[in-house]
Amino acid sequence: MSPRRTRRERSGPPAPVPGPERLESWPDGDWVVRQQPGAGTAKTYRCPGCDQEIRPGTPHLVAWPADGVNVGIDERRHWHRACWQNRLRRGPQRGVPGGSPPRG
Repeated sequence: MSPRRTRRERSGPPAPVPGPERLESWPDGDWVVRQQPGAGTAKTYRCPGCDQEIRPGTPHLVAWPADGVNVGIDERRHWHRACWQNRLRRGPQRGVPGGSPPRG
């Protein structure tokens, strides 16, 4: 009879916690912004600033209007940090509601 194996717990480090929410005031309104650590993401999102994918594991931020009471998840947008900072200069990209029409 072989000796019994002891199973080791493989818990690893705790899952990263999203950063604290902060209020940012911009010419286009007040926004609640939260930093999202890369290790805390498991889904692919589309950045409304550049219309490119934010791949799982990529640090980014989540923003939603601060003026809404009980703003739902549908109002939240995942942005690359640089796209968020430059959004007022660039305007929306293709495929984003209110953006330029598709070429074709």
